[in-house]
Amino acid sequence: MARGSSKKVVYAALAGNLAIAATKLAAALWTGSSAMLSEAIHSTVDTGNQGLLLLGMRRAGRPPDRGHPFGHGMELYFWSFVVALLIFTLGGVASFYQGWTKLTRPEPIHDAWVNFVVLAAAMVFEGLSFRVAWREFHAAHVGEPFLAAIRASKNPGIFAVLLEDSAALIGLAIAAVGLGLALWLDRPAFDGIASLAIGALLLVTALFLANETRSLLTGESASRRVLGAVRGILERDRRVRTVDEILSMHLGPDEVLLAVTLDFDDRLSGQEIEQATAELSRQISAAVPIVGRVFVRPNLRPDVDGRILAPDAA
Repeated sequence: MARGSSKKVVYAALAGNLAIAATKLAAALWTGSSAMLSEAIHSTVDTGNQGLLLLGMRRAGRPPDRGHPFGHGMELYFWSFVVALLIFTLGGVASFYQGWTKLTRPEPIHDAWVNFVVLAAAMVFEGLSFRVAWREFHAAHVGEPFLAAIRASKNPGIFAVLLEDSAALIGLAIAAVGLGLALWLDRPAFDGIASLAIGALLLVTALFLANETRSLLTGESASRRVLGAVRGILERDRRVRTVDEILSMHLGPDEVLLAVTLDFDDRLSGQEIEQATAELSRQISAAVPIVGRVFVRPNLRPDVDGRILAPDAA
């Protein structure tokens, strides 16, 4: 997926969350709702997270240099992991604190209609942001189940925003139910319970996002679809007898490092193997653009006396 698409998703989320956070905070201070204050904290954290994702994209787009010969693409994974930590600490923990405070020291909610107006507006803005993220995400994962597609995605610029927006919409629904019960039953404690539920939702989202970005940070392989396409190219070439090994690692959302070990036809000379290696590398890069670097290692083979021969000794 193009980096421009990722930025469009993040900018849309940033604009929506910035407006929503300010509105929720004003409503929380006016009405004294704990659930609304938790939602304001949630949106403020999300706004900062989008800023960090944009920073990560900018730094990841720097060209390779002597210190980073494979580029800086993996830096986006680092900043996405920081985003997960912020959701956990600033979002989840703060919401738990607000909920506990409301439960231990319940206070009446004033002008509750303001909260419902803000929640309705927030659902509209969050829904628009979710729609942008979903379109870009769905275009790259047509026909895949949602959870499986999230796990298969290598672009945190998309799936982090999608998870945040999903959590935001669910959190708004929780806040609305909590406020409704608090008013209907005249029990302000339900407002605090809603805040605790929002905190739990944020903690689960943060842990899931942290696990996905941790996997990418530690050298996650390319998807089965990419590896299948590469294997198909190699196995169709008549000069290749067997494909012994295919190793891959994501250097960034849009770049894969590939290393393959091939057993070439014994009748090929060293020069012919070199030519085959170069041609296969070009074919793979042309057919699978995400594979930016290809390293091909011919498998060494024994001669009739059991000695190991290099390819050019055949």
